[in-house]
Amino acid sequence: MKFEKRELLLIVGVLFVMIGMMSVLAPAYALVIAVLIYFGIRVFVGRRKKQIQREIGQGICATCGAKIMDNKCPQCDSA
Repeated sequence: MKFEKRELLLIVGVLFVMIGMMSVLAPAYALVIAVLIYFGIRVFVGRRKKQIQREIGQGICATCGAKIMDNKCPQCDSA
């Protein structure tokens, strides 16, 4: 299991949230809520990454900032 730094930070953050909720809720409920928060954030981040990848595509032109299509910038390479 290879964890990236942001995943470890997410796990630690959710753990702290769970510990904080244990003072108000039963530990079982705090655990369920913490697990739901963890997977909810993972799903949200995954969908956001896919959306950004669709929007950016092959990249962004460093000169004008336009989206690169077919390995060419539609603004800079047309001139």
